[in-house]
Amino acid sequence: MRNSDDNRVDDVEKLLAEAKAFEDRKQALIAELLKQKQAAIAAFDEKLAKLGHHADSSGRTKRNHHKKPTSAAGNQSLPKSDKKS
Repeated sequence: MRNSDDNRVDDVEKLLAEAKAFEDRKQALIAELLKQKQAAIAAFDEKLAKLGHHADSSGRTKRNHHKKPTSAAGNQSLPKSDKKS
């Protein structure tokens, strides 16, 4: 009778050890994926910077098709209804 109790305890300990090893491996894989993701994002950001995209303070890139005004006076124009065709 004592022998079967020892076997059950050994089986439970073996199962717990396997579960812990599985969880440790899972955490190691997650950490590795996060490192790879961070490296890929850094490389992509470098490529975007070379193309003229600049990150703002929130970390997102900001670029639009609107031209920057060269001066306040040069930016003023007539409304469409006042323009001559």
